[in-house]
Amino acid sequence: MTTLQDCRARDAQDPLRSLREHFTLPDGTLYLDGNSLGALPRAAPARVAQVVAQEWGQDLITSWNKAGWVDLPARLGDQFAPWIGAGQGQVVFTDTTSINLFKVLTAAARVARADAPQRTRVVSERSNFPTDLYIAQSVCEQHGLQLALVEPDEIDAELQAGDVAILLLTHVNYRTGAMHDMAAVTARAHAHGALCVWDLCHSAGAVPVDLLGADADYAVGCGYKYLNGGPGAPAFVWAHPRLAGRFAQPLSGWFGHAAPFAFTPDYQPAPGIGRYLCGTQPILSLSALQCGLDVFSAAELLGGMAALRAKSLALTDLFIELVETHCAGHGLALATPREHALRGSQVSLTRDENAYAIVQALIARGVVGDFRKGDGGAGLHKDILRFGFTPLYTRFEDVWRAAQHLREVLETGEWQRPQFHQINAVT
Repeated sequence: MTTLQDCRARDAQDPLRSLREHFTLPDGTLYLDGNSLGALPRAAPARVAQVVAQEWGQDLITSWNKAGWVDLPARLGDQFAPWIGAGQGQVVFTDTTSINLFKVLTAAARVARADAPQRTRVVSERSNFPTDLYIAQSVCEQHGLQLALVEPDEIDAELQAGDVAILLLTHVNYRTGAMHDMAAVTARAHAHGALCVWDLCHSAGAVPVDLLGADADYAVGCGYKYLNGGPGAPAFVWAHPRLAGRFAQPLSGWFGHAAPFAFTPDYQPAPGIGRYLCGTQPILSLSALQCGLDVFSAAELLGGMAALRAKSLALTDLFIELVETHCAGHGLALATPREHALRGSQVSLTRDENAYAIVQALIARGVVGDFRKGDGGAGLHKDILRFGFTPLYTRFEDVWRAAQHLREVLETGEWQRPQFHQINAVT
């Protein structure tokens, strides 16, 4: 049985241990919710203060040129592109995941309608993140398509029907942490004539992603989870070079214009991924995000994604082992795949009842995970206790201590206290 001493020994030998120093982590907090909101990079407050005081306060509008504000979305895109298997000049950070998904789904719908008008359906998983489904519903209504929601094991049969225009999937499921084989799924979609759009919100920065290698068509992802860009940080958008220039995305703002400062009255889209920009960019937020991306540059020197993935799997393996040995008999079941190739960087547990109260009791102890309600699909009728493991800053000792707190909450019945049953606005 793994002991606290064993975990401390693993931390001492961890090649990534120095990366934790790049983050501000409150004393007494075991933070296992980086899959919802990443921790604060230590460099971020000073960087944002510099942008406010100097670049905005002193240099004013000259900072669009002098400080390089104008090309910050593209520079950040180039900085992070290798971590998702994209090329230089193929990624920009801009807007939100939902807005970027609307852009790429609309572009994909236009491509599909032009190339194969007989294809009339968009297929996605019933357990996909809701905003993806809401955006897909909107795009379908605007382009005369039908949205079909299916279980994961039904995707292949849907593709074989021959009328699917777009397959929209989240690479790592936000509830369970189950991960698709991107290359294999994309190949099957293409074999049946469908475009493949990927949501990387629970993948980027935590698991290996190779968009070009998988021959994906479009991808979006957020900046505030594993990228540690701060609440509401700008998201990223990618389109395969063969598709990026085919259609203008629907939000034809001036920053996506081929010559924005020509101030012409008609819209002419910028080449490539530049056309996926829209309005004036959020410079303060992009500057904070850069501090999160800079940590990945440091991680590259310590083994890159291979090292992060190895640690992520080791952390999640350990948590599963400790929960199953220390918390047995308390009604917890594993919702996350055990097989490494099918697992993201989180562990989700189910319980027949009171999952929310248990999470709240843990948070009161300083163990921060979160709760997700079962959706009735893919067998997820039970509510979920969800724990994210960010390899940039999570220690093996943190995992051991979190499991012990969970055991104590269950054994003492601490979760039964009335305050832990009061539902908060954000769960």
